[in-house]
Amino acid sequence: MVETDKRSVQLHGHRVVYRIGGEDPSGARPVLLLVHGMAGSSSTWSEVMPALAQHYTVIAPDLPGHGESDKPPQDYSLGAQANSLRDLLVALGIDHATIVGQSLGGGIAMQLAYQHPQYCERLVLVSSGGLGREVSLLLRALTLPGVEYLAPVLFPSFVRDVGNTVSGWLRGAGLRAPGIEQEWRSYVSLIDSDTRRAFLRTLRAVVDIGGQTVSALDRLYLASLMPSLIVWGGRDRIIPVAHAHEAHAAMPGSRLVIFEGSGHFLHTEEPARFVETLVEFMDATRPVLSEALEWQAMLAAGPPA
Repeated sequence: MVETDKRSVQLHGHRVVYRIGGEDPSGARPVLLLVHGMAGSSSTWSEVMPALAQHYTVIAPDLPGHGESDKPPQDYSLGAQANSLRDLLVALGIDHATIVGQSLGGGIAMQLAYQHPQYCERLVLVSSGGLGREVSLLLRALTLPGVEYLAPVLFPSFVRDVGNTVSGWLRGAGLRAPGIEQEWRSYVSLIDSDTRRAFLRTLRAVVDIGGQTVSALDRLYLASLMPSLIVWGGRDRIIPVAHAHEAHAAMPGSRLVIFEGSGHFLHTEEPARFVETLVEFMDATRPVLSEALEWQAMLAAGPPA
C-alpha cells in the first residue's frame, strides 16, 4: 500500500489541511480529489486512500470549517466550498481532477463541476446530497432556531470520552461497525465549539426543517459533458437510495452502482469494493474537460424534454 501524508496550505489567510498519496512530480498520473461529507474530515477516506494511491495521485482535504482546517465565521455554502476546492487545486498546481464527493461532498462536487467545469475530468457521487428534498430527521431538527444554545446538553464532552473507550474495547475484540464509527466521529467533532458553529452554518445553508433546500436536479443534464458515476448504499438511512435512481435517470450516460448491504458510508463499509468500482470507472472512461462553447450550447438548448 502507498503511504499518505498530511499537509496544509494557506488559502486567503486560512489554513486548509489535506491528505495526499501517490504524488507524481511529473504530473502524469490522474488526480482524484476526494470530498468528505457534513461534520466529517479527510480521515473518512483513510481506508481507501492507500489503495487508490497505487493508481492515482489522491488528495483529500478537510473542507474549511471541518476537521483540522480553520473554521472562520464565513460563508459555508456549496458555492463557497466549491471555490475553496478550486483554489486548493490552483495552489497545488493541479489543472484538473476527477472529483469524488460523498454526502455533502457530492453536492460540493456537483457545484464545482457546474461553476468551474474546466477543472473537472469526471464526476463521482457517493450517497450524495443535493439530489432531492428527503434527508434524515436528525439533520432537519438541528436546523431549528436555538439549537446552538442547547449544545452543552446535546454534545457533552464526557460522552465523547465514554464512547471512545467503548469503541476501543470493541476494536480490541475484533468487532467493527464502520458506518456507526463514521457517525460517531461526526458527532464527537461537534463537541468543539468552533467546529459546531461552522457545522450549523454549513447545515443551514443546505437543509431546513422540511429537508434539503438545494437541488441540482434541474442542471444534471449538463453532466452529459463529462463521465459520471453514482454510487449509493442500499441501506442508506440519511439520504434515500431513491435519489440515486432519480439522478441516474437525469444524467445522460451516467453509471449507477448500488451497494445493497451498505449504508451512507459505503466507502468505509465496503472499501475494497469501492476501490474496485472507482478504478473500473476510471479505466473505462476518458477524462473530459468541458469547453465554454459546449456549455453555452447546452444552456441555450435547455434540458431535453
